[in-house]
Amino acid sequence: MTLLGFLLLLLMLWGLAYGSAGAIVWILLPPILLISLQLAELMTTLVALPVWLIYAITLFFYLKPQLRLRWISKPLLSAFRKVMPSMSTTEKEALNAGSVWWDGELFSGQPDWSKLLRQPQCHLTAQEKEFLDGPVQTLCDMLDDWDITNERKDLPPEVWQFIKQSGLFGMIIPRTYGGLGFSANAHSQVVMKIASRSITAAVTVMVPNSLGPAKLLLQYGTDEQKANYLNKLATGEEIPCFALTNPHAGSDAGAIPDNGQVTYGDFEGNQVLGIRLNWEKRYITLAPVATLIGLAFKLEDPQGLLSDDPHPGITLALIPRDTSGVAIGSRHMPLDIPFQNGPIAGRDVFIPMTWVVGGNDGVGKGWQMLVECLSEGRGISLPALSTAAGKSASRYTGAYAAVRTQFGQPIGHFEGVEEALARIGGLTYQMDAARKLTLSALDSGESPSVISAIIKYHLTERYRQAVNDAMDIQGGSGICLGPDNLTGRGYQAIPIAITVEGANILTRSMIIFGQGAIRAHPYILREFEAAENPDQEIALKQFDDALFSHIGFVLTNFARTLWFGVTHGRLSESPKSGPAKRYFQRLNWMASTFALTTDAALMTLGGSLKRKERLSARLGDMLSNLYIASACLKRYVEEGERQDDLPLMRWALEDSLYRFQHALRGLLRNIPFRPLAWLLRLVIFPTGLPFHKPTDNLDHQVARILLSPNEARERLTQGIYTTEDQQQRAGQLEQALFAVNAAAPHEKTLRRAKQAGQLKSRDNQNLIAEAVSLGILSESEKVALDEADRLRSQIIQVNSFSHLGTVASERKPRDSKISKLNKRGAA
Repeated sequence: MTLLGFLLLLLMLWGLAYGSAGAIVWILLPPILLISLQLAELMTTLVALPVWLIYAITLFFYLKPQLRLRWISKPLLSAFRKVMPSMSTTEKEALNAGSVWWDGELFSGQPDWSKLLRQPQCHLTAQEKEFLDGPVQTLCDMLDDWDITNERKDLPPEVWQFIKQSGLFGMIIPRTYGGLGFSANAHSQVVMKIASRSITAAVTVMVPNSLGPAKLLLQYGTDEQKANYLNKLATGEEIPCFALTNPHAGSDAGAIPDNGQVTYGDFEGNQVLGIRLNWEKRYITLAPVATLIGLAFKLEDPQGLLSDDPHPGITLALIPRDTSGVAIGSRHMPLDIPFQNGPIAGRDVFIPMTWVVGGNDGVGKGWQMLVECLSEGRGISLPALSTAAGKSASRYTGAYAAVRTQFGQPIGHFEGVEEALARIGGLTYQMDAARKLTLSALDSGESPSVISAIIKYHLTERYRQAVNDAMDIQGGSGICLGPDNLTGRGYQAIPIAITVEGANILTRSMIIFGQGAIRAHPYILREFEAAENPDQEIALKQFDDALFSHIGFVLTNFARTLWFGVTHGRLSESPKSGPAKRYFQRLNWMASTFALTTDAALMTLGGSLKRKERLSARLGDMLSNLYIASACLKRYVEEGERQDDLPLMRWALEDSLYRFQHALRGLLRNIPFRPLAWLLRLVIFPTGLPFHKPTDNLDHQVARILLSPNEARERLTQGIYTTEDQQQRAGQLEQALFAVNAAAPHEKTLRRAKQAGQLKSRDNQNLIAEAVSLGILSESEKVALDEADRLRSQIIQVNSFSHLGTVASERKPRDSKISKLNKRGAA
């Protein structure tokens, strides 16, 4: 009976924790239950006595806050200060950049799904849609990526001129300054469409609209600076670049050695207060053609000409190209993707203080400006480029796999190819969902720095996987570069996307969770702020409030996770019924798990978690896959919960949950305090590991979406450049896909007749003719089969060239005689 009473007591405590009961309930309910259990003889006095003692001590410290502060909170605050990681000024500025959004809900362990589903959908205005269908479509029609990448190593002059005249350099600049004033969604859609046609052109358009002079001026520039530059930047009269990376600093931007000293110097014939600069930068996109340089440097003021601070720190300035001492114009060649990129150096360059972004008020605020701008820009450009790659692979590699035959059937019907096709389609669904959700946040006024880091890392990594799979499927046709290869240049560009705007290894291991844990956790930042407060009395009260709220938070997530582990989340709330319901419930389970494991890691590792980068990376992976899964569910609901999209949604969620579980397993295997890891494993997965990779049957369903013309395929690939032009491989693939699908029933009839022994011919043309003569096929069916064969033969051709190895002056973009003969035969 005592055991039953003890279990009833544990059940009550679990219920109070699960329901986040308030202090009054915690005070009143335990003694009522204890008395009831003793009166019912379900608990002996011997067992009840220690329980009463624990309750009395807890109540005493609750009712005597001064004693609690002195005996409990003060020693814990002292201990916390010893283990909390030290943070530099630049790290603090990075933490304070941007806003907390859905990441805060995920860190809470109890995400409010109604909040997510209320988040506005991404929509284009009439003007934005008209621009995409007009100037952007025209630009894409103008682009010849083979000519750009192989012959010119640059955009043609007429393309440069069109980009400037159409306002593509001024998408983020308001119309009052001559720009287009587009939303983040429209900005992303433009980049995505251009990237599906030419990465070189896309990067050229991306950079002026991302982190650079225009963005900096809009947020921090003086009125005079805005009036002087924004209109010129919008029209392309000024071409901007932004110079941050120094050869000796790399990803540690806070350690750049480029420096400037406040001094007096000659400017336009007058002695003015300014800065004498020396710098060396590399990897600067648009630098070779830029007319206006945004420069990041460390400012020193040893003479105190500006203030009493001799080390103001990182500062930003705008410097015209023709300024004396500036060395600019040479180019890097990033993996043969010839967007303009190169080094910039400055020797003894004097600039007036009016060239500092924000004037004197902007001195020393450069790092804050950078991280705040990056928290927005990083969520737009590279995710758009990555999604374009996934959509292109889904559309064109899927079409290729349907058209190309081996062993008498389309290669897309082989299970090994299906597996790769399913990954391409599923990852593309994830990428587009995460891209759209993040854009919705940006257009709602949020600036989610952690979320932008998540989608920069995970979308570029999914880009890598999708294009690698596309190359595996296409084989030689993906390897042989030429005008007809739609995959090769995207494959070459993968490391560029992986490296820029925060190298992926750094982003995963240090930024996503490292920044998110402090910024988005409900209590960690409050505890940090209390620990850093110099007023000891206020600090102690702040820490006490945050600490005991945090303890209640941990108990709640422990109780929830245990219950969800037993039930697999089945009894948790879901905002939707139908196929999405179980996925919402599983995410409830995993969100609670994430919150619990986060606190467990922080509790046992403290400040050393900052150095345990692989553990931090795994926690970041858990957070990231929760976000991507959330985005996929929102997308599925937003698009009407269509039955034909269900395989894509299910694949995306199964994959995200499996990745979450994989990261969690890695975390639990490597937490140094092993008893805690064993306890967490038991609480989270009491019945074993529940999640697996998508099944073979689900892979098959997703692959089939990519292998035929259908609405789900159109929705999945919407927004990239498409054409009906039969001189372009994209147009040829589309025509071939329709022709092959139209001819498929007739090919089936042909195979059956052959298997039945009705047809004796061996080659395909004679086989078709014999079938017509015997009445097995009609004349119109023969025409459909002949057209499918013609287009199939056209699609399997690859480019070859007679001029390779000749001197550059003799090169002409012509096919070899063999290639011409093949094309003539195909016609």
